[in-house]
Amino acid sequence: MTIKSPFFSTKVVCFVVFSFAFLSHSAYSQCEGIAGADNVALDICDITNISSRNIDLKTQLGSHSAGGTWRDEDRSGGLNRTTGILNAQLIRRSGTYRYSYTVTTSSGCIDTAIVTVRIGGYTGVPGANTSICNTESAYNLFEAFNGDFLPPQIGGTWVGNTTSLGLSNNTLNTINLNPGSTYEYTYSIPAIGSCPAPPDVKIFVTIYRSPRAGTPDDVKLCSNELNSYTNYNLFDGLVGEDAGGVWRESGTNELDDTDDTDSVINIQNIYNTRGPGFYRFTYTVLSDNNVCVDQTSVLFITLEKQLDYTGATLQVNAPICENERGTTNFSASIRNVVAIPNGVYTVTYTISGNSTVFSTTQNFTNNVFTFPLPSSNFNTVGNYTITILNIESATTLGICTNIIPAIAADIVINQIPQTNNASLLINSICQSTNAEVTLSGISNLTDGDYSIVYSLSGSNSLANQSITITVRAGVASFQIPDSQIPNVGNTNFIISRITNLATNCTNTASIVSSFLIKALPDVRNLSVAIRSVCKDQPVVVELSGLGNLTAITISYSLSGANTSGVQMVPLLVNAGRATYTIPNSLLSNTGTTLFNLQSLTDSNTSCLALMNTISKDFVINALPITPITSNQEFCKVQNATVASLVPNGPQYRWFNSLTSSTALPASTVLQSANYYVKEVNTTTGCESGLALAQVVINELQTPVLHENGEKFCGLDLPTIQSLSSNVTSNGTVVWYDAATGGNLLSSTVLLRDNGIYYGFDSTSANNCLSTTPLEITVSLTNCDVTPQFFIPDGFSPNGDGVNETFSIPDIDFIYPNYTLEIFNRYGSLMYTANKNKPKWDGTSSDSKTISNGKAPEGVYFYVIHFNKDGISPKQGRLYLNR
Repeated sequence: MTIKSPFFSTKVVCFVVFSFAFLSHSAYSQCEGIAGADNVALDICDITNISSRNIDLKTQLGSHSAGGTWRDEDRSGGLNRTTGILNAQLIRRSGTYRYSYTVTTSSGCIDTAIVTVRIGGYTGVPGANTSICNTESAYNLFEAFNGDFLPPQIGGTWVGNTTSLGLSNNTLNTINLNPGSTYEYTYSIPAIGSCPAPPDVKIFVTIYRSPRAGTPDDVKLCSNELNSYTNYNLFDGLVGEDAGGVWRESGTNELDDTDDTDSVINIQNIYNTRGPGFYRFTYTVLSDNNVCVDQTSVLFITLEKQLDYTGATLQVNAPICENERGTTNFSASIRNVVAIPNGVYTVTYTISGNSTVFSTTQNFTNNVFTFPLPSSNFNTVGNYTITILNIESATTLGICTNIIPAIAADIVINQIPQTNNASLLINSICQSTNAEVTLSGISNLTDGDYSIVYSLSGSNSLANQSITITVRAGVASFQIPDSQIPNVGNTNFIISRITNLATNCTNTASIVSSFLIKALPDVRNLSVAIRSVCKDQPVVVELSGLGNLTAITISYSLSGANTSGVQMVPLLVNAGRATYTIPNSLLSNTGTTLFNLQSLTDSNTSCLALMNTISKDFVINALPITPITSNQEFCKVQNATVASLVPNGPQYRWFNSLTSSTALPASTVLQSANYYVKEVNTTTGCESGLALAQVVINELQTPVLHENGEKFCGLDLPTIQSLSSNVTSNGTVVWYDAATGGNLLSSTVLLRDNGIYYGFDSTSANNCLSTTPLEITVSLTNCDVTPQFFIPDGFSPNGDGVNETFSIPDIDFIYPNYTLEIFNRYGSLMYTANKNKPKWDGTSSDSKTISNGKAPEGVYFYVIHFNKDGISPKQGRLYLNR
């Protein structure tokens, strides 16, 4: 039999070419048919029949050579490749399958026969109603068949009779189906070959509700935000959960194991007691049916510590000089942090002048993180800023935003000083003077302090001296101390080394200049004389002992009462003497001033004399301050004199004109006029200016009493104010109880009958009183007669302090000359009352028939004699009650 497959044809040809190159075509044709009949077709329809388990495919080959090899070309899974027996019940899908049988002879012949088998459909035996949970997202509907029977073939078609919602081939997603509902599904397989389609099968699925433990929303918190999580409800971490479940935790002790309703925890306390980490809390809801299982959700609370790098500093290499770059290992350290856990961290940073963001992973150990810096980034002189961008732990969860302040430091590479174009300028100087040196042509040096090493030769010789100079804008000025150049003549100055003190970078140099030293003038006999003066008088300075000098310039300053900066004054010298008047503008203050002669220069050589400061004191006596006075007023009654003027004392002199030179005696009586005062210092004789005081002598007239102005009615309770209303004055009337030395009476004081009062006119401006007072004797009896007035009808002199005496109120004001006679019932006189003794206390003091004693209780009679205007006496009775 010929092999139709190209693969087998190629193999046969290859075999023939290399093994039997000399065989004839007739020999090759002898291999055909040794595997049996080819392309045999067989239909197997009754899958459940026990015969379908044992189908011998060899019987389909007809005549064939034994010992061949079976192959399941379509991998149906039902062929025993050793025996060639086909078990159709093992084939899971209805369809057409090919099985090959290949025979290879010892002579090298190869032949293959194909048996084609069509497997009919089988839809199985459905089981009873199936119950599943509504959480099944991929339920296999084949699980709903009766397992006691041959399972159905796959590959058929499923149809949802109730709904197709959630159905995909044989997979059912129940999530969107209604719990408590039963759904119908049909399974069918089409006919194939001579095999008809098997009967459709219907299955029924009832959906049960699963408990919902919710979808966890895991909590991820940083340590800096836990203050608001001290009362955290775990249900806040679930979505869509059923109520009534139970929370359990692992190791935090935050939940009460005896209380299944406890769901509140203190996350802050978890962190405080257990630190950062993962904490698991499970929520379990029990199923209310036997179909669905209990459901559990796991809520993870992840706590991470916020790392605070506040106060962190970056320590880098100390500044180096440019000639040290090749031997320097550059590195940086983050320091001065607190409580950063040891471990692996990644730091990202930048280096100024380079756009690259660098990253390094090292260990943080004991709050120090040290990392190397690539030396290739520091090839030239300059400042390189290392800036930390981020610090991240290798174990970070990314929950916290760590506190990273600005952390930076500079790598400084300094230039060595270069003086190739430098030059020196040193002017001639006088002996004992520092030599001023100007070093220029050094613009390539940065501004700052430098140390130079220099030597001297010539009239002065000195080796390897060091001095600090300051360079500004390419120039430095400094001095050679006069102690190093004491000798007159030419001296050479040589600089051999220069060092930048800010960087300690150093270099050799060779800079040379020479200068002249001149001799000083001789002032060993110099003296100064100054006389004391009064303020604003000229102060003359006399200099002597100047020897042969002919022209000088002096410098001086003032100290003490007057101070000044250094004054420079050129003077001509005559016979060893010179004078100078200090400008008044420098002597504005009085007191002791020191004239400090600081230097003397020979104007011919410009050399300064070697001398100590010569100080001479003098006094500028103060002019007394012009007295402070003011216009003054006096009352005429005071008889004021010059001694009364203010100010006064032995240092003051008063004059009655601006031009007078004769002071007024202190006893001079003052008049209304202008007076002038000045102060004289009796020690220095200095006088102040004159001050004007205008003096006024005031005189007030005696007040005038209105006609009958001293008469009042006592019933009206007149006061001092009533008296003031009855007089005329130019000012304000004030009243005293005596003409001199009396007491000032208030306006509310009640007047006394026959009282004497003294009134003075007064002014508040100068407190003056009239010279003569107005004397008034007051009468309180000027009252109109009234037809009736109150007469008591009894009294009780029993010692209780109430109604103890009998009197007629205010009768003395209306009838000042009245008399009151009191009689007993027998007509005997008991008491006589008048203005001077108006009250009867119940005794018989005026009776001539009864001894003086207490009158008994009873009725008494009175007679009032008015003694005015012919008014008839009045009789009445009263009762004495004890």
